[in-house]
Amino acid sequence: MDTLQAIWLGLIQGVTEFLPISSSAHLILLPRLLGWPDQGLAFDVAVHVGTLLAVLWHFRDRLRPLFVDTLKSLVRRRPVGESPLGWAIVIATLPLVAGALILADAAETVLRGPLVIAWATIGFGLLLGWAARRGRHHRDEHSIGLGAALIIGAAQVLAIIPGTSRSGITMTAGLWLGLAPAAAARFSFLLSIPAIALAGGWKGLQLLGNHGAVDWPLFVLGTGVAGVSAYVCIRAFLALIERIGMLPFVIYRLLLGGVLLWLFWGAGA
Repeated sequence: MDTLQAIWLGLIQGVTEFLPISSSAHLILLPRLLGWPDQGLAFDVAVHVGTLLAVLWHFRDRLRPLFVDTLKSLVRRRPVGESPLGWAIVIATLPLVAGALILADAAETVLRGPLVIAWATIGFGLLLGWAARRGRHHRDEHSIGLGAALIIGAAQVLAIIPGTSRSGITMTAGLWLGLAPAAAARFSFLLSIPAIALAGGWKGLQLLGNHGAVDWPLFVLGTGVAGVSAYVCIRAFLALIERIGMLPFVIYRLLLGGVLLWLFWGAGA
């Protein structure tokens, strides 16, 4: 892997992690389309660390009271301040843990095929468009109860399929439950903190015992590019989503899926 590849992969991870267009699909497909060597598991961990740092920094003012109030509610056995939102994040994370344990092998093998990615990109893009047009979207993330959190968490399990988009499917579920677009996005981004941390930790465990050489300058570069681009993307998305809606992302997914089908249909991929 060279410097240009590290920059592009870091940029793609940072931009696509929080947009409803699937970061994993882009990271799997770009090297294949451009003939790049596989970037390897260690680099995937590095760029995930970059996006995790970006979302932690963006929500830094909310995370401390969210964490403290959730712990207080556990001790006092009643809601405290931000604790309902904190428990919603915890409940929504549980299905992902169970799903990852069950589907981890399939996610790394049969589900990584280009045609699977293409159909998932199209199908879940249409589902996002349907949810965005359905009913009224007036609730904020503080209205999410444990039942709604469980629904969003169950939807998040589908993101194990490359092309689904973790942010896309959680926003879809949030919109279906009546959340405003910005509220669905904020909850999706907060939910990404444990999701990215768990994914990065799992991949990190897979690296234990791997004593191959690590090109630290390229890893630091990829992490930095992913972090900066992710932070800019989060801010821009939250500022614009109420005005532009989900339609541009639905169109992008349909076009991307169509291109992938054209490239790989009948190619034995």
